[in-house]
Amino acid sequence: MKKAIALLLAGVMALSGTACSSASSTASVTPAGEKKFKIGVVQLVEHPALDAAYKGFVEELKAQGLVDGKNLKLEFENAQGEQANCQTIASKLVNDKCDLILAIATPAAQAVANATKEIPILVTAVTDPADAKLVASNDAPGGNVTGTSDLTPVEEQMKLLKQILPSARKVGLLYCSSESNSKFQIEIAKKSAAALGLETVEATVSNSNEIQQVTQSLVSKVDAIYTPTDNMIAAGMATVAMVAQQAKLPVIVGESGMVDKGGLATYGINYYDLGQLTAKQAVKILKEGAKPATMPIEYSKNYTLTLNKDAAAKTGITIPQELLDKAASQSSSASN
Repeated sequence: MKKAIALLLAGVMALSGTACSSASSTASVTPAGEKKFKIGVVQLVEHPALDAAYKGFVEELKAQGLVDGKNLKLEFENAQGEQANCQTIASKLVNDKCDLILAIATPAAQAVANATKEIPILVTAVTDPADAKLVASNDAPGGNVTGTSDLTPVEEQMKLLKQILPSARKVGLLYCSSESNSKFQIEIAKKSAAALGLETVEATVSNSNEIQQVTQSLVSKVDAIYTPTDNMIAAGMATVAMVAQQAKLPVIVGESGMVDKGGLATYGINYYDLGQLTAKQAVKILKEGAKPATMPIEYSKNYTLTLNKDAAAKTGITIPQELLDKAASQSSSASN
C-alpha cells in the first residue's frame, strides 16, 4: 500500500512539474516545429479608429507570416471604455504569459505598462507616449514599451476650420477630462486658435452620459466645435453630431471615423496604416529580438482630408471648392 501511494504521489508531482514548465514557457511550438507566439491585445473601446488600428495590426502580421491559429495565438480583449476593465485585462494578459502585449489607446497602454516591466509592450493610438509617462522619451523609450503615435496635425485642423468658416470667432473645444492624449491635443489647439484670432471655450465630459448635455451647453456660446482624437467623444460622436446639426453648428474632428459619424471635416491619419506600422514593430521584437527600449516611437506621415457633405448640408455650410477638389483628388489617388 505504501509503495502504491508513493508511486501515485510521484506521478502527481511529475504532472505538476510538466504543467509549471509549460506555463513558464514564453512561446510554444507548432506541430511543424515552428515557434508559436502569443500576443495579448487590450483595446480601450470600440470605435472606427481603434478598430481600424487593430485590423491593420492583424492583417500586417499575417502578411509578415504570423497567422492567428497557425503560428500565432491572438488574445483580444475590449475594455468597453472602462479604466477598471483595462487594469483587469492587463493583469490577465500578464498572467497568461503573453510574448507581447498590444495596448490600443492611452488608458489601455497605461494599465498594461503598470502591470508589467518585463513583457514587451507595443502601444498604438496614443498621441504622446512620453507625455503619458509610458516611455522616458519618444526617441529613446528606455523600458519595455514602444509603439506608434496617432498624433494628428492639430494646427492644420484648426486652419481647416478657419478656411471653411472664415467668419468664426469662438470655437468650443470638446473632450474627455480624463484622457491625457486629449489634453495634449487641446493645448495645441488653443495655441493654434489664438494664432488664427479665435477665442476658445473648453467643455469637458467625464463619462459618456454627459456628452449630450455638455454639447448642448456649447451651442449658444460658439460658432463651431472642435474635438480631437478623443476616445470617449469618438465613441459618442453620433450624439455630438445630432446636437450640433440641430443647432446648425459645424464640428471639426480629429480623425476620419468621426467624420463618418457626423463630423464635418478633418485632416487625419489612417489608423489602419498605423496598425500596420505597429505590426512591423511586433515582428522585429518577436522574430528579430529587437528591444523596445531602443525602438523609437513611430508616426504616420500621411494625412488625408476627409469631408462630410451630408453634415455640411444639415448645418448649412458651403465647403470651399478647393477643398472638395483636394478631397476628390486624394480619394482618386487612393483608389489607384
